[in-house]
Amino acid sequence: MKTLWHNCHVARMAQGVYSVIDDAAIITAGGRIEWIGPRQALSDPGIEQRVDLGGAWVTPGLIDCHTHAVFGGNRSGEFEQRLQGVSYAEIAAQGGGIASTVRATRAASEDELYSSALRRVRALMRDGVTTLEIKSGYGLDLDSERKLLKVIRRLGESLPLTVRATCLAAHALPPEYAGRSDDYIEHICEVMLPALAAEGLVDAVDAFCEYLAFSPAQVERVFIKAQALGLPVKLHAEQLSSLAGSSLAARYQALSADHLEFMTEDDAIAMAAAGTVAVLLPGAFYFLRETQLPPMDALRKHGVKIAIASDLNPGTSPALSLRLMLNMACTLFRMTPEEALAGVTQHAATALGLGDSHGSLEVGKVADFVAWDIERPADLCYWLGGDLDKRVVRHGVELTD
Repeated sequence: MKTLWHNCHVARMAQGVYSVIDDAAIITAGGRIEWIGPRQALSDPGIEQRVDLGGAWVTPGLIDCHTHAVFGGNRSGEFEQRLQGVSYAEIAAQGGGIASTVRATRAASEDELYSSALRRVRALMRDGVTTLEIKSGYGLDLDSERKLLKVIRRLGESLPLTVRATCLAAHALPPEYAGRSDDYIEHICEVMLPALAAEGLVDAVDAFCEYLAFSPAQVERVFIKAQALGLPVKLHAEQLSSLAGSSLAARYQALSADHLEFMTEDDAIAMAAAGTVAVLLPGAFYFLRETQLPPMDALRKHGVKIAIASDLNPGTSPALSLRLMLNMACTLFRMTPEEALAGVTQHAATALGLGDSHGSLEVGKVADFVAWDIERPADLCYWLGGDLDKRVVRHGVELTD
């Protein structure tokens, strides 16, 4: 059906800027945008349905390009401990930290993981999210990683949401491989990735490059195997120290390098040359009370595309609102509202390898958009919490609760 959406203002977000069209109209057909422009330029007698958007501001559907939304257990008790002065090292020594999430995730059934993740994902959808990336990485053995990735696929099949599945088996060292990190990397490369890729469960491969996780040399082995399997790569890099992980990611044409508080200007130059997106995660920065800011000037100077994501996870960013991350990106990282909105639309799409089909309102792209009852686009970064009135359209069809 050919549908006309009219009586609206549009922030197209093409090339990462507002690209405003006042008194706009959008024609959708077959789940794609067929025409977009000023209403007075519209001439199409074949329209079958007309939808009055009541003067709303229309943006692309929001894209959360870095989450760990599927996991077992709950770590709010650890949050309380940290606030009472217990260190992360002490919590880990007690069996807490990521090890507790791994235990709970391994023990949970697929249905239990699906049910708990569904609540978290629906919270993100209520913020206008229409595309979501979810990583594995809390199983750390073949059966448990497969279970997580199957849940991720199931979420994408059962919800009106585009879901990308990323294998993050190289997230942490599982207890059964204590002191044998090279052996675990070998297991990932020779057993886990080939099996999971063959089952069609993986869209991209990620790793955690950090002194408390895996070295650049170990990560490179994962990247080589991923590329041999035809899978794009991503990387958690420079969150706690500078290991040139983001430059390593750039050498392998990674879709993104994420966190990046300790990246250098040389890293920014490498990422710009490779087209690797910088995914900033203000929720983790806030939750961990970090003080080392990402090098925003270097990223801007060298033209690195900057995305923003929730990093939804149980330990360091239990964030259920992507709009709140927009505000944090502005207040903590000194981004402009225009930069922040580009970070959850066009640049987030690029970070998922979807830049040609998602992330901006242009002819030929998927008709995913949100009509917001707001006064200007900056309102999406301005309001803290709450549920802004909106109408969400996915693949040209308005969603209902």
